[in-house]
Amino acid sequence: MKQQREPSSKWEEPSVAKNAKWDAGLYDDKHSFVWKLAAGVLELLNAQSGEHILDLGCGTGHLAAKIAETGAQVVGVDRSPEMIRQAKEKYPALRFEVMDAREISLNETFDAAFSNATLHWIKEPERVISAIKKLLRPGGRFVAEFGGKGNTGELVKAVGHAWESLGLTGSAPHPWYYPSIPEYTALLEKHGFEVTHATLFDRPTPLDDGIRGLRNWLEIFGGSFVEGLPDAVRENLLAEIEREVRPKLFQDDHWVMDYRRLRVVARCLD
Repeated sequence: MKQQREPSSKWEEPSVAKNAKWDAGLYDDKHSFVWKLAAGVLELLNAQSGEHILDLGCGTGHLAAKIAETGAQVVGVDRSPEMIRQAKEKYPALRFEVMDAREISLNETFDAAFSNATLHWIKEPERVISAIKKLLRPGGRFVAEFGGKGNTGELVKAVGHAWESLGLTGSAPHPWYYPSIPEYTALLEKHGFEVTHATLFDRPTPLDDGIRGLRNWLEIFGGSFVEGLPDAVRENLLAEIEREVRPKLFQDDHWVMDYRRLRVVARCLD
């Protein structure tokens, strides 16, 4: 017999993926790779002293601080109040605002908009691109890295198999937007950008905390898989996901996530 999910609109795939709550402490403690692996995209940004730069999805502020070290003026925005609270505590000299990337309301223009590991959480990419376009000066640049086509592919398959194995009704949630290069560059060009750089590459990423690593990852990034499930079903689902994916992603006493990243640079034409 199929197990029933609680009937609620919260089970519909959201345009912005939801977790119960972003744990900023766990994010910094166990998932610092999110910002520590951003050296390449920061090089593409090539921030200059005096520039006005938007950090979209700034999290706990580490990359905004790196950008500010160049002498640029940075505004960091993030949808999570908890992330912004921690960013302000860590970097009180910088400016941070709680703001949805689809509805950025800032009465200023920027030389560049930067985003790392954020845009795959938003299933309305055109709204984000349009919002960024309105904020950039003519010739301003948009530099981003996020999950691209095939990102976490083994995990996504494992979630689907675990969902079926436990007899849960409906389709397994898929909270992310993972575009290909042609798909995303076409959206940028549609909204008045000229794409000057785009690459999709594999980046296997080791997780901290040994055998606990995948469970930590699921707790902070996979909330939509278990949202609303009874505790026993939730635990069974997470255990089944781990069992299913272990042969592919557990190596030498630690988990390695099968990340694929899309990196783009585009120029605002007008």
